[in-house]
Amino acid sequence: MTTHHTAKVEGLDVFYRQAGDQSHPKLLLLGGFPASSHQFRNLIPALADRFHVLSPDYPGFGNTEMPDPAAWDYTFDHLAEIVDGLLATAGFTGPMGIYMQDYGGPIGNRLIHQHPDWLQWQVIQNSNSYEEGFTDTWDGIRHKLWITRNAETEAPLEAFLQHDAVKAIYTTGHPDPSKISPDNWNRVQLDLFYDYRTNAALYPEWQERLRTHQPRTLIFWGQGDIFFTPEGGEAYLRDLPHATMVRLNSGHFAVEDCLDDIASGIKDFYDTNVK
Repeated sequence: MTTHHTAKVEGLDVFYRQAGDQSHPKLLLLGGFPASSHQFRNLIPALADRFHVLSPDYPGFGNTEMPDPAAWDYTFDHLAEIVDGLLATAGFTGPMGIYMQDYGGPIGNRLIHQHPDWLQWQVIQNSNSYEEGFTDTWDGIRHKLWITRNAETEAPLEAFLQHDAVKAIYTTGHPDPSKISPDNWNRVQLDLFYDYRTNAALYPEWQERLRTHQPRTLIFWGQGDIFFTPEGGEAYLRDLPHATMVRLNSGHFAVEDCLDDIASGIKDFYDTNVK
């Protein structure tokens, strides 16, 4: 049974979902734009018989508070700091698996940098760490906003926050859009689009860590992702030649329409490679 909680972290009410016996292996689920822990609403109970699962909502996402951007820095460093504080408050620390999707990758990699002993194994799902992973959708962000942030470079990106655009992110690349729940649609701040440049700058560091430590890795990659190319998924295999790659006929939110493949794949991977 999934339970819902709120914890105080740096004065914010931070929401999270969890399920499973706390004596079971830990699995942290970190999601991405433009969703919240709600994207894992079906995956959490599917894994709860084997794992102690926790998934947070970041500030500005889902049921966690949205502080005023004028007074609160929406950066990936800050989001990772809040998640780190939440995990400490919830007692969800120590060796664990980390599932990273989209923004979950930048946040998860920051957590791993702070707590390298926590990472026992990882699941990467449409979370980019390579230059070739960017689709053309990123052009206005990478080549304009990141170079000069002003009203002119922000204006085209505001379309990403509109209902129809967010709906397209959920449905693009998915063979049966009727399986995609409209309850997920959320907005995210332009601040994070801009701050994403700090993630790209860290790609070489993250790649080096993969090459050096060779973490046990399961990769799920929706081949029709509107944001990240199939080549972005394949690039991981350069640094992780022993990783397990599962190419899914899906898009950015593969857990929506490939739930059974992902849940069973995680359990099988853990039994074969980690347990």
